[in-house]
Amino acid sequence: MSLLTSPLDTRHRALGATMAEFGGWEMPISYSSGTIAEHMACRSAAAMFDVSHLGTVRLHGDRAFDSIQAALTNDLAKIGPGRAQYTHLLDDGDASVVDDIIIWWHPDSDAGPTFDVMPNASNTIGVRNALGGDDITSGRAVIAVQGPRAAEQLASVFPAAAAVGRFRVEQLTWNGIPCTVAGTGYTGERGAEIAVPAVAALDLWDALAAAGVTPAGLGARDTLRLEAGLPLHGHELGAGITSLQAGLGWVVAWDKPAFRGRDAALAERARGISRRLFGIATDGRRPARAECPVLVDGTVVGEITSGNFSPVLGHGIAFAFLPPATAEGQQVVVDVRGKELPGHVVATPFVSR
Repeated sequence: MSLLTSPLDTRHRALGATMAEFGGWEMPISYSSGTIAEHMACRSAAAMFDVSHLGTVRLHGDRAFDSIQAALTNDLAKIGPGRAQYTHLLDDGDASVVDDIIIWWHPDSDAGPTFDVMPNASNTIGVRNALGGDDITSGRAVIAVQGPRAAEQLASVFPAAAAVGRFRVEQLTWNGIPCTVAGTGYTGERGAEIAVPAVAALDLWDALAAAGVTPAGLGARDTLRLEAGLPLHGHELGAGITSLQAGLGWVVAWDKPAFRGRDAALAERARGISRRLFGIATDGRRPARAECPVLVDGTVVGEITSGNFSPVLGHGIAFAFLPPATAEGQQVVVDVRGKELPGHVVATPFVSR
């Protein structure tokens, strides 16, 4: 099956991007400057990421609120129109996280309640099947502008978008084009994610580049989210991994009367978890990698889920599932292809902003 491509695909190729498959899409991993330079541009100034591979399932009308409430773990009643919320879709049998999702609740309008449910790329069909709604992914691009100077640089191109607050959602217009803008992201930095119609995506990308925003690929997005202590579906979340095991019990509205996987989640909470996600800092620049065993005193106690070099900290960092009673500071050894990599358990996020 052929891979899907973003409306920004031609720009990525013109910039010499290294392209790779990601969730059924061909997306830029890095540009000529490299992942570390792109990572540091986001930490020091502003970078922009094409995240059009993320799905968008739109629900609208009076039944949309009830459909989302009945399927997903978090409680929409905690927020309201013009706000965003992080939530999970659980497996009904074992409460493992089928997907982690951002919901954009559009501001009130004459059309009634409107929600953009944004799953991970490979899960869009499954989320649509669970919720209903319309898959509008192909009609728009999503550009994430992130970094300590994101608002400043975005303001010169799209001032109204620069003013959108954290986890706020606005319907705005850029050069006469309607856009949905949310104060969300996946880097640990402040910024905005802009859903722009596909026909205008190249123009907006070019305007941001002219304003000095650095194009960055999914490689930098991954090292940034790891430093920020954010989970990645398929690594820290997925089949056999529950919200509680991932340290994300706050995403579950335990007092909500019904949602998919509720009984299984309550049962796990009652009996206690068998493992929990922890951060590990490793010695030196060499990183641990996913599926590497973690040992304490020569005994395997867990497994790495994600690992990489931290450009900000200058050493390796990783997530791992370990026994729940593991203490911060615990010395560990990671077996990386038969070679021992020393490290210790640390609190996350690894880098606070």
